[in-house]
Amino acid sequence: MDEELDQGNENVNSVLAQESSELFHILSRQSPAVILKLYQMLPSGVQSNMGPLYPTSFSSDVTELVRAMLAQLEVGSAADCCNFLQSMCILCENIPMHLESKLMSVAGYGNSECDISAPSVTKEESSSPPSDQQLVKRPRIDHWENYIAAVKGLLLQRWERVSEGLVKEVQLENVWVSLRMVNRGRDRPDQTPGPADRGSRTPVLDRDLESSESKVTLETFLQGCAGKVTVVVGQAGSGKTLLMSYLGQQWACGLGPIPSSSLFVLLEFRQLNMLSRPLSLSKLLFQHYLPPSWGNNEKRDIVDYLISNPEQSCWVLDGYDEFYSKLPKQGGEMQEELLDPENPLPVADLVSGLINRKLLPGCTVLVTCRVRDLMDFEGISDKVGQLLGWDCHEIKEYVDNFFGVRENSALGVQAVDLLLSSRHLLSMSYLPSLCNICCICLKHLVMEYKAGEAKAEPREEDRGTEMGRKATEKNLNGDEAVEEKRGQDQDTRMHGTNRSAQHDPALALIPSTLTQVYLTVIGAFLSLDPDKGGKTDKAETTKPLQSTVRRLSQYRSQVCDLSQVAWRGLVESKIVFLKEDIPQEVLEFSLTNGLFSQVELRLEDGMLVSAYCFIHLTIQEFLAALRIMTSNDVSDTQLKKRFSLKTRWTTKSDQRTVFTDSLHLYLCGLASPDCTPALVQLAKASGVSGVQNWVQKRQAFVQKLLSNLCHSNTLTGPKTLELCHCLQESQDQQLARQVVGKRPILELRNISLWPNDIEALAFVANSVGNNGIGLDFGACSMELECLEVLPRCQYINYLSFHSRKYNDKFAEKLSSILPEFTTLRKLDFYGSSLTAAGAASLACALEKCQNITEINLSDNSLKDKGIKHIADIFSKLPKILSVMLGRNNSSLKAVNYLIENMSSCSNVQHVHADAVKEVNVSFSQNSDMNSLLNQNWDKPEMQKVAKSLACCPGLSVLDLSGGYWDVEILKALTEFLPKFNVTNKIILNNSCSSVEGMVTLTALLPKCPAVVFSYYLTLSFSFPFLISTFFIFSLSCNSFGNKGLKKLLDALPCLTHIQEINASKNEINMEGVMMLAGAFCSSHNLTETRVRYSALKCQKVVSFCRMNKSSLLASDMTTLCRRLIQCRSNLELDLSQCSLKDKVVKNLLNVLPKMASLQKLNFSYSYLSTTETLSLVQCLTVSQRVTSVVCLLTALPNWLWLPLNLMYFWYSRLSHFSLNTDSLETLVGILQQVPQLSYLDLSSNQLKDEGVKYLVDSLPALKIHSYVNLSNNRLTQEGLLEVANTLRTCDNVSGVEVSLGEEERCLISFRQYGHCEKTLRVFQIISSIVAIHTHFTAFNGKIIGDKLLMKQSFASSSNYSVNVFVIEESWIKAEKAIGLLCHCLKLSKSIQTISLVDCAVEGHQLAPMTSVIRGCPSLTELHFSLNTLGAEGAEFLCDVLPSLPKLNSLSIISKESCASVIEKMSEALLQSTTVQMLNLSGHTISNTSAQTLTRVLPQLRSLNLSHCLWSATGGLQLVGALRECVNLEALYLDSVHLDENITECLVQALRSMHLRILKLNRSDTVVGPSEASRVLDILAAMEVLAQMEEIELEGWRMANRGVEQLTRLLPIWQKLKKIRLSKNVINDQSGDKLLEALISCGQLQELHLGSNLLGDLTAARMALVLPSTHITVLDVSENSIGHEGAVSLSKAIMCMKNLTKIHLTSVGTPMLCPVAASLIHCPLIQDVGLGWNNCGDDVALELARVMPSCQKMIRIDLESNHLSVVGVEALCRALQSCPDLQLIRLWRNKVVPSEAQKLSLNDKRLNFSST
Repeated sequence: MDEELDQGNENVNSVLAQESSELFHILSRQSPAVILKLYQMLPSGVQSNMGPLYPTSFSSDVTELVRAMLAQLEVGSAADCCNFLQSMCILCENIPMHLESKLMSVAGYGNSECDISAPSVTKEESSSPPSDQQLVKRPRIDHWENYIAAVKGLLLQRWERVSEGLVKEVQLENVWVSLRMVNRGRDRPDQTPGPADRGSRTPVLDRDLESSESKVTLETFLQGCAGKVTVVVGQAGSGKTLLMSYLGQQWACGLGPIPSSSLFVLLEFRQLNMLSRPLSLSKLLFQHYLPPSWGNNEKRDIVDYLISNPEQSCWVLDGYDEFYSKLPKQGGEMQEELLDPENPLPVADLVSGLINRKLLPGCTVLVTCRVRDLMDFEGISDKVGQLLGWDCHEIKEYVDNFFGVRENSALGVQAVDLLLSSRHLLSMSYLPSLCNICCICLKHLVMEYKAGEAKAEPREEDRGTEMGRKATEKNLNGDEAVEEKRGQDQDTRMHGTNRSAQHDPALALIPSTLTQVYLTVIGAFLSLDPDKGGKTDKAETTKPLQSTVRRLSQYRSQVCDLSQVAWRGLVESKIVFLKEDIPQEVLEFSLTNGLFSQVELRLEDGMLVSAYCFIHLTIQEFLAALRIMTSNDVSDTQLKKRFSLKTRWTTKSDQRTVFTDSLHLYLCGLASPDCTPALVQLAKASGVSGVQNWVQKRQAFVQKLLSNLCHSNTLTGPKTLELCHCLQESQDQQLARQVVGKRPILELRNISLWPNDIEALAFVANSVGNNGIGLDFGACSMELECLEVLPRCQYINYLSFHSRKYNDKFAEKLSSILPEFTTLRKLDFYGSSLTAAGAASLACALEKCQNITEINLSDNSLKDKGIKHIADIFSKLPKILSVMLGRNNSSLKAVNYLIENMSSCSNVQHVHADAVKEVNVSFSQNSDMNSLLNQNWDKPEMQKVAKSLACCPGLSVLDLSGGYWDVEILKALTEFLPKFNVTNKIILNNSCSSVEGMVTLTALLPKCPAVVFSYYLTLSFSFPFLISTFFIFSLSCNSFGNKGLKKLLDALPCLTHIQEINASKNEINMEGVMMLAGAFCSSHNLTETRVRYSALKCQKVVSFCRMNKSSLLASDMTTLCRRLIQCRSNLELDLSQCSLKDKVVKNLLNVLPKMASLQKLNFSYSYLSTTETLSLVQCLTVSQRVTSVVCLLTALPNWLWLPLNLMYFWYSRLSHFSLNTDSLETLVGILQQVPQLSYLDLSSNQLKDEGVKYLVDSLPALKIHSYVNLSNNRLTQEGLLEVANTLRTCDNVSGVEVSLGEEERCLISFRQYGHCEKTLRVFQIISSIVAIHTHFTAFNGKIIGDKLLMKQSFASSSNYSVNVFVIEESWIKAEKAIGLLCHCLKLSKSIQTISLVDCAVEGHQLAPMTSVIRGCPSLTELHFSLNTLGAEGAEFLCDVLPSLPKLNSLSIISKESCASVIEKMSEALLQSTTVQMLNLSGHTISNTSAQTLTRVLPQLRSLNLSHCLWSATGGLQLVGALRECVNLEALYLDSVHLDENITECLVQALRSMHLRILKLNRSDTVVGPSEASRVLDILAAMEVLAQMEEIELEGWRMANRGVEQLTRLLPIWQKLKKIRLSKNVINDQSGDKLLEALISCGQLQELHLGSNLLGDLTAARMALVLPSTHITVLDVSENSIGHEGAVSLSKAIMCMKNLTKIHLTSVGTPMLCPVAASLIHCPLIQDVGLGWNNCGDDVALELARVMPSCQKMIRIDLESNHLSVVGVEALCRALQSCPDLQLIRLWRNKVVPSEAQKLSLNDKRLNFSST
């Protein structure tokens, strides 16, 4: 109650007068019916005094009536007032509780005798007397107030329990909240009560506070939250639960933002998780919040009052992130319906009802959660605020309190110093909960140090402490001194500490990684054990982890059990454990040491029990990580499942988890060798055998997973950053180098960055060494403190910041650190909020960056002044090449200043300004060019600029195009043009706004011959021009007709310099066309005539005559051809898209033999009948000079007519026609007369089964060299079977490929000479297992297959002379694959090879194959690779191997390491004496297995143990046994562990073997300096291997010494066919020597030299050496080959007729047109890699030109280039002539997604994805 009042009648009128304003607001919102009842209850005298007022439905009438009633009652009798107030409390709704209590008290029970009824109220209108209703409502209020009092006691007790042991007092005004944008739902009704409803005198926070402030206190944020849904978010440990408890305590004490008259309900979601059965709101309140001691009637009264006054309740729902369920969305048809509070509902629905205002609408709801859970509140929350972490001052205050209260200030001083010196401890301490843990850790570290110091020098302790205190007090004395010191001291920025801390010997105790911090934290808590007093065996100061290792050895069994609890909780997503969930001794141990905290929970039945949780979620995650790394209960599969990078971009599809997603970080940290001793101690308690080896294997597995992520090229920016954190934890520089090797620029977009993130980036960036790395920050939020840490990145060559978030203050801070980047070459600060002030700061800093070459400050707001600041430093930057200053709101003044700067700055090469949108400056030693485009200058401005340009020395080119100036401005320009020092040309295209202006410029030509301009006339051709000196002249869009054209053609002989004349759109008819044809033949310098556009080109090499989109008559065709007969040079006639009648084609065919110079005739897209088309095909037989006919009727653009380079082969292509049976017979008859067809393309002709059958029956009579394309002809299964039958009926058919998928494919391939392997490839043809059995049965009846391959990827033909049947269906996996395989084997017992590769088969699914395989005695090869065999799969192989007498090849490559497979297999291999080729790649080989395998090795001819994991002992056994393998010809040992002893054994073995193939490729993760030198010993041992055919030594980093030794061996290896030397640090000089030595290897076919240091010198040597070799594969990717090198390579490629694959990925130059053009000389080329070179459309156009000549092309890689739609469309057109080409990779090019999707739909072989 707000106040106590007497119940005497004399107070009633005064109270009514006091509350008149609030009563008016309440009554104004009531319905007219309620106002009518109140009016009728008034005495007649009062009614008469009010005048003629009566309540209606109009709000204005109701308002006036209410005002009049209250005015009369204020002066009326006390009895009337009592009656009115009692009636009002009964009839009116939404009266605040405090006001209702006050009114009922003043009206009193004693006034019940007052007559509150009126004569006009009938009996029917009032079912019960108001006095009875009053007697019901008054006790209800009393019960409500009693319940509130009980809740206050509950919350006070809760706070007393929670606040016990708090170090720092909680104050809402000291807790800061960052406001977040709210996504409010459109249709959600606003339930926020008005000021009268709130019942609080607290000032209301403005609704749009978030628009004016971004940071407020929590107290301010919560003001005005009444009736709203407010969400407070924060990280785990940010104090959300503590603050909600404190908020409850404040409410109980009548303080805080929640009115004390409201009911405060504090529910924790961890408590709600215990409720599994539906329950009502009352049951939730009375059974699981606060059970009252009263009866059901009292409870009913409380609930009724709550339902009637929902605005008088505040529901605090704490910890939504811990809720097992997600809130259900409430909407749809029931959107407007309220939920019944008495109806039992699942607890999630109850909570959702409260939040969605479907339950207790108008109540206050306050929810706490983490940021990632905010998506569940989209459209629901009214306010969202994020708790901010502590700043440094708050952290210092907390540490001082912690040590000042509990120990002494000396410890606190040293603890603060240590805390500030460790970035990990400091970043943890931003969260209150973790700050407490850090203090416990610091106390432990300081006490350890003190103990050691006391033992060493007992008397120095006090002196040292006093000195430390004084130094620290001096450092902490004032914030400004600290900040100034941090700003000036470089060491502070580099190490994150102050000077006194740097020299503190205790710093040696600070762990170097976050994982080691947590390991130390565990040791600190273990030291709290009172039984052992926390004493260690040694008191002297030790290294950081040594003390922890000793602690773990003391408590390893307890920690092991505790880690098992943590792991189980992680698996079950459980963070709260009941007593029965934890072993008693573990519980007591954890409580004693402080690792557990105790909480109270109510069970389903309402019983209050104790529960326990770890003191922080990260502690549980870290202990779970310890369990993973120390117990074999956790398999590698489980580890791999838990090992994934988290992203900071939250999406709705993210899986909710209560944990912090830090597990992978701890796993990476524990994989570090520094943590091995600690893990070994814990593993001993887990019962692991061979503890040391087991732990190291588990660490190696984590490193392997991490290495896979390092090699991934699909990671987003946030995941790349998380990967950097993982690498920092692992402390593995080799892995870090892999990351930067894949990503020369680390791109981060739209995420928040903190100093510890920059430190992680620094760890990775510093691994690159002098190679340099770039950092690109786009729209990333970062505090200025991040920039303080940024200089730790020592080798940055590129920095980019682009976001409006980056302003002058940010630039000023950046300027203070820029000079520290000594390797910086390029700085981007574009798209930001930089002004002239920020530019001045950057300019001062850039002066000191002497190596800077590129600066981009475009799209800011520098204006003229800012651009001047930058221009002033041009002369001070000796290596600058480019400065971009566009879109900076600058004027002509800035451009003119840059031009003037050219006079004083001699290295300015090019100033480019395009209407001030683009302002770029390029530099070189000599000035070269100015481009001032689209400038809208007036005459004075033109004069000013012209004067400046006249002062520029030695310009080569001046481009002033696009101005469209009038005559006066042009005259001002012409005055200065002769004064310009331009040596080459002045370009003035589109600079004239009229013909008069053009005449002005034309008159200038004799005086200034450097001027070049273009102007499009819109007048008739009526006046002459002096154009004899022009190169390009356009006369398009005029009307000079045939007469004007004749004049132009007559003048052609005089135009000696002309290159092109454009006379299109000039009303020229067919007579003019004939004149053009005559001129075409008579003119010596005319090379091309385009009739469609009427364009002439001169300087003849090959003549082109184009008549596109024309309608030709027969006479016109005859006349045209007779004119063209006179053409003496090579002629190409283009008649595409023309309408050609039968007689026209007939006349053409009659004249064709006489056209001796005709080389190419194109009819593409022309309108031809089938008869006319067949007549054209007959040209193949009529004229020996016609080599190909291409006819297409399709809407798609194509390369339509292509000549064949082979002299004696022809080809025919008739696509998209509708050939009937008669036409097909005619066509076949014609083709039978052709001497030799290269290929026949009849795709998309609707031949159907009948036509195809006729064609395949005719194949033996056709002399086809390459292939027949029958795709898209509406074939059924029967038609496909007919095609497949050609494998049997045609000896020269080598392969058939059929598919009925989205792209119907049907190809028949041919081989001409000798016996050929026959392959049937079937894919996307089957939709069910029944169907596949049917299809295979049908195919098996047509052909006999000896090899069955089932793969998820493309299966190429093998080298064995047997038939191959390949089935490719991506959905056939696991049991389906096994079933199909069994069916196939039953049909054909003669199959010799079974390949079941990557089909997701598990071992237990192989059982049905046992009997089937035993029935295949002819089986010679068995491949079960890349599946999950396990122990059961190994048993299956052990059962079947003895029954296969002819088996000589076995391959079981493993996807995951499992030692049991080899352990079981090794014994079976002893019995399979016929196996000569064994592939066990990727397996884990135990010592026992290794011992057994040593007995198998002597029988082998080929052994593959690549990527196997073995111990030092096991590896020594296996490699040692190789000395006995005298028959071994092939040895594969890629990426295996080779220590010094094993390498020595290998060297000895190599000397005793007769190897032909040796593969010893190494991964970056295992090559160190000592191992790199071992390759020299290996090379020395190879001197005896004279029969060597293949050698692979990738990744050994052998450098010059290794190459020298290798060059001595190459002359010995006369039979060498393949050599791989990638990643060996081979420079140009060594590469030159290597190629010279390779001349002696006459049989060399494959050369791999990728990822070295090769350049143009090596490429030049390749041009001399490679033409004399038989190279088929060449890989020089990731080298530094420039344009000259590319030209040299192209010369080599032109002579490499056997080349099938060439990879030039990331070779350092985009100018690869010569290479692309040279491929036309490689008829066998299949795979071309030109990715990551920034190539433009010119390369794509060149490739499109040569593709049709490379008919065996399968794949082209053009990813990460600069191809636009133009280049890709050209490739798409060329694809129509390349049916065998399967893929063109185009990821990361300049094609927008919409265009990419359109192009992919056009041809699915265009792949724009990253996979």
